This record gives sequence, structure tokens and C-alpha cells, in this order.
Amino acid sequence: MAEFMRVEDLVVYQRLCQLHLQICELARGWPAEERYELGSQIRRSSNSSPANLAEKHSDRHVRNKIEGINRARGEALETIHHLYIAKLKTYVSEEMYTHLRAQYLECVRMLNGMERTLERHISPTDQRWPDVSNHTIERRVQT
Repeated sequence: MAEFMRVEDLVVYQRLCQLHLQICELARGWPAEERYELGSQIRRSSNSSPANLAEKHSDRHVRNKIEGINRARGEALETIHHLYIAKLKTYVSEEMYTHLRAQYLECVRMLNGMERTLERHISPTDQRWPDVSNHTIERRVQT
């Protein structure tokens, strides 16, 4: 019997956790008035991304696992939004924003890959990422 992979062994989970730690350190240097505003929001969304992945990782139902991945992706994208606002408020440099944004988008790509893999185990009509190689593609020839 194959050993069950722990959520801590998932590379995307590890990266999201490391990003959360970076976000916490970054937000620590923001003005005091942001402690319970933007700082709190970005810390919560950056933590919620790996937390959602962890919450549904051991679920026995594929649809529920996919839901956790979708939520993790949404929280990662929300964190990018908060980073963008922080950049507009000049709390974050353009370089730091670009760097962290790229790391989050890489995690989003990894989550998309996880979702595609899991969708192979559900009905094709319920899939968000249908395998187009299994479908007939109608081509119209222009004369």
C-alpha cells in the first residue's frame, strides 16, 4: 500500500507557508495605523492559502479536495491584491511587489496543476479543466 503524502510534503504548501512568513515580516514594518487594516488582511489571506490546502488535503472526496485548492488559489490571489495596495501606498517597493507577485503566481500555477490532476478522477462533465485531447474538435474549412 502506498504511503499517504502529508500536506507538509507538498512543495506548493511549503512555498505558501514560506511566503506567509515573508509577508508577516514585511507587514511588521508598515505604519501602526495599518496594523489592524491592510496588515491584518494580508497576514490573514497569506496564511489562509496554505491553511485551506491543509484543511482539505486528507479529505476522502475529490470534489472537496478541489474545493480546498480553489480556496487556496483565491486566497493567494487576494494576497497579491493586498500587496498591490501596499505598493500603491508605498509600503512595498516595486521590486518587492514584483518578486512576491511572481512567487504567488507560481504557487497558483502549481495549484492549477493539482486541480487538473484531481479532476481526472471525476466525471468529464464536472471537470473545470476538460482534457481537450479526448474531445472531438470541429474544424471549419474556409473556401
